[in-house]
Amino acid sequence: MSKIAIILHAEPGTHDALGRALHALLYSKELNEEGHDVQLIFDGGGTKWIEEFSKEHKMSPLYQSLKSAGIIAGVCDYCVTAFGGEKELVKKEELPLIAEYKGHPSIAKLVADGYQIITL
Repeated sequence: MSKIAIILHAEPGTHDALGRALHALLYSKELNEEGHDVQLIFDGGGTKWIEEFSKEHKMSPLYQSLKSAGIIAGVCDYCVTAFGGEKELVKKEELPLIAEYKGHPSIAKLVADGYQIITL
């Protein structure tokens, strides 16, 4: 089966961003159900979805199911604060902070590990 990393960059606040977030979660779920190795990473403005999903949000149950299944690889360590988020909330959500390349997730590492990259 394939290895896919889905990186959510879209910052909450627009219908487009909501659609990108929904599809990042849905694609992750579907690929996992079909036996693919999937990692969902929250990066850039997408790190702000952690706060949204930690509250009552219509997509929180889907987010929680992905979290429970271990599909969420983590949250960009640099971007979570750069975009106004809180590292303590990420830790409370029990999600890893990723800082492999200058405080960010390493795309090169994902590619070297055989992952196809999808960004939304």
